[in-house]
Amino acid sequence: MSKPYTDAGEIPVDEPQPVMTYHPVTVDAPGRPVPLQVKVSMPATGTDLPVILLSHGHGASNFLASMKGYAPLVEFWAAHGFAVIQPTHLDANELGLRDTDLPDAPLFWHDRASDMSHVLDHLGDIQDQVPGLAARGLDAGRVAAVGHSLGGMTVASLLGMQVQDPADRRAKDLSDPRIKAGVVIGAPGAGHDLADWARENYPVLQHLDFSTMTGTGLVIAGDADLNPFFSERISYRSDAFTLSPGPGKTLLTFFGAEHIYGGVSGYDAGETSDENPERVATLRALVWAYLRSRLFAGDPAWQNAVDALGNAEQPLAEVESK
Repeated sequence: MSKPYTDAGEIPVDEPQPVMTYHPVTVDAPGRPVPLQVKVSMPATGTDLPVILLSHGHGASNFLASMKGYAPLVEFWAAHGFAVIQPTHLDANELGLRDTDLPDAPLFWHDRASDMSHVLDHLGDIQDQVPGLAARGLDAGRVAAVGHSLGGMTVASLLGMQVQDPADRRAKDLSDPRIKAGVVIGAPGAGHDLADWARENYPVLQHLDFSTMTGTGLVIAGDADLNPFFSERISYRSDAFTLSPGPGKTLLTFFGAEHIYGGVSGYDAGETSDENPERVATLRALVWAYLRSRLFAGDPAWQNAVDALGNAEQPLAEVESK
């Protein structure tokens, strides 16, 4: 008989509350080919809300790779106290810009990081557009960034990973010190052994330098997240941990997880090849715990979560730090 499903797996979390969502919120971004729109999700009560900026992946889906996706993560984090802000990046399939001659297409890797920093520049404007939020407030001193897949590369950039722009051969520093902690889920790794298909279609992925990624971060990888179109190396998705300097880095490896980590991008999403609600529940609870402890000094949530993970009858993941 299977274990009953819980929304946090076996990880201890605080009591959830109802979630309020407001979208679209348009952020002033002169010169951008389309308006920068975000979705804001938050708990129904509470003030001085800590912030998670969530960067979506590049996937082939029409709408999951936009502010409309990642509900299994967003709703949980908002129910447990965070204001979650989701920008729709320029590579979102619904915008139809991937096949244009715009700079950085199709990945728009530079613009993605700029979007995240631009959102932080305009937190006050976002707060003012969401009914009731201005009176409650966003805590600009407690900001985290989370990204999946290409969104993971976006967060790695905000933590200091540099990209040698193939257009001008100069390293691009897109780091943002306002990001106090980052979570990098299933991101592209180093490009020295990048597969031919990815070299041809996404040449920028050959030029990622994790040696400069000095920000505090949790890297999440799956030991079955292998895509030969990008790399034949199973450790590819953990390069953001292995190749970046310590201290302040943690690697969380999920056993049996493929690229969608059980279904993080959407409820019952067809792109999920390893559907597993317990894995999703555990991942989002661990991320919540990690960010609580990184953003609130003395909060024991992460240590409690790691202890619960290790004491589980069949642990779903393992943790390594440096």
